[in-house]
Amino acid sequence: MANFFKCVTVAFKGACMGAADVIPGVSGGTIAFIMGIYGELLDSIKSINGEAFRLFFSGKFVAFWKHINGTFLASLFAGILISVFSLARLMKYLLEFHPIPLWSFFFGLILASAVYILKGLDKWNIQNIISLLAGVATGAFICLASPGQTPDELWFVFLSGSIAICAMILPGISGSFILLLLGKYEFVMSAVSSLNIPVLFVFALGCAVGIVSFSHFLSWLLKKYYMLTIALLSGFMLGSLLKVWPWKTPGAEEGFDFPALPGTYAEVTGADPLLWQSIGFMLLGLAIVLVIEFTAAKGQKA
Repeated sequence: MANFFKCVTVAFKGACMGAADVIPGVSGGTIAFIMGIYGELLDSIKSINGEAFRLFFSGKFVAFWKHINGTFLASLFAGILISVFSLARLMKYLLEFHPIPLWSFFFGLILASAVYILKGLDKWNIQNIISLLAGVATGAFICLASPGQTPDELWFVFLSGSIAICAMILPGISGSFILLLLGKYEFVMSAVSSLNIPVLFVFALGCAVGIVSFSHFLSWLLKKYYMLTIALLSGFMLGSLLKVWPWKTPGAEEGFDFPALPGTYAEVTGADPLLWQSIGFMLLGLAIVLVIEFTAAKGQKA
């Protein structure tokens, strides 16, 4: 019975992570930290290694399950999936019928996350500043030089999953934010809400390959070059805010959208820019991330 309640508790924490992962700007890794399972999650993911595969392919399934902390991972990912499938329809509806308030909310979330990550820098030396500026330039370039529409082919879905899942082990970076940059957020939310099994299977396969392949590298990178990595990630998120700016005008080429001022947006599209409503949602996004990060910092000190 105790094990059952432990599984339910872990599944609940996974559901909280899943809710965060659906919303760009709120990091599932941060939620895991607040919930007190970040260390166990990272250790469990890192345990999926050569020894784990040796146990599995030699038929020692019980030893394999214990080696990877299987009960914990299965309970956690069950909670994440329940939450993601529950919220996907809501996100699809909001993207279709209330895009400007939703993008404003996302903008506030991502801005607050970037600023909070930046607070982790303990010194502003030339290397960190260059790393920050490189991140800003890279993020802005990706947003302005890449089309709003990216391939819907399964190979790109696989690639998107393998990249986005790495955000799970980086507190402050959201997997949904990565999907936004790749132009696949709305596509994946639609696939989840409509139960598009081929797309979901390939995306999940990409996630599995990505998290196993990159978890060790990311852990090494954060341990070896923590400040440079933090500066680069913060700059990347700041530059990428262009992607979630609520008001856009169509570019010269199909699929390209460029940020615009609310007045310009209204002139071009004829739509209400919803300025004050959007500012309110931006502030709400800022407040949510600040509360979450403050809670995480307080838990770390306790």
